Amino acid sequence: MPRYLFTCAYDGEPWHGWQSQVNGNTVQDCIESAIARILGFSLRIHAAGRTDAGVHALGQCFHADVPITCRMGEEAWLAALNAQLPLSVRVLNVREVSPDFHARFSACGKEYEYRIYRAPVLLPHFAGRVWHCRRPLNMVTLRRALKLYCGEHDFRRFAARRGNEPFPVPPGFFTRTIFSASAGQHADMLTIRFSGSGFLYRMVRMLVGTAIQVACGAISLYDVEEALQHSEGASSHFCAPAGGLYLVRVFYDEPWL
Repeated sequence: MPRYLFTCAYDGEPWHGWQSQVNGNTVQDCIESAIARILGFSLRIHAAGRTDAGVHALGQCFHADVPITCRMGEEAWLAALNAQLPLSVRVLNVREVSPDFHARFSACGKEYEYRIYRAPVLLPHFAGRVWHCRRPLNMVTLRRALKLYCGEHDFRRFAARRGNEPFPVPPGFFTRTIFSASAGQHADMLTIRFSGSGFLYRMVRMLVGTAIQVACGAISLYDVEEALQHSEGASSHFCAPAGGLYLVRVFYDEPWL
């Protein structure tokens, strides 16, 4: 069966996250329902990773195996899906990939963006799409905190628990590599961007929340260093709101494509 890679974007505010649930109000359920209306039967899709309720995507990826009897090509799939999907979910690109490609396991990295609005009053069209944070921030200290995250670390103290982690935890289970972490501000919008090999459950939101605490003087850079160097302590309880987080893109090595 031909395997297709789909890149999609969605506004996470009306959805209960990516992963399929019993109530059906997820992005995965929405896309699978659209495919079923096109083909006349159900088809399972496999994503590069989950996003939580309220989290947005500019470049989420998923793959699906399409029966060889289906004569639709890449452009036909793009048009057909967008005709069936609500405006809060859009398919941006479709391309055929090799049969051994997997949207999740073939990924070699991801990029996330977190948006913080700093004006005194939140504009209505930003509601649910940014973190409205009016506290004074030291940008130099913020960038120093972000720099501490770069490199390979055990990030267990910057991750929430889903409850399905293996026990005992195998070596390296919480280890990830952050390639870059940066912050920039344009007008009243502060944008924090991460690129890394992968991210744990709520990891980006906890990295952002902790860095903001450093920037406003509530905790120190030493506290961040200690959490990175001593993984057995309590997890960070500074978790930024879901609405400011965007999955920007998923990285794949070209041979897979």
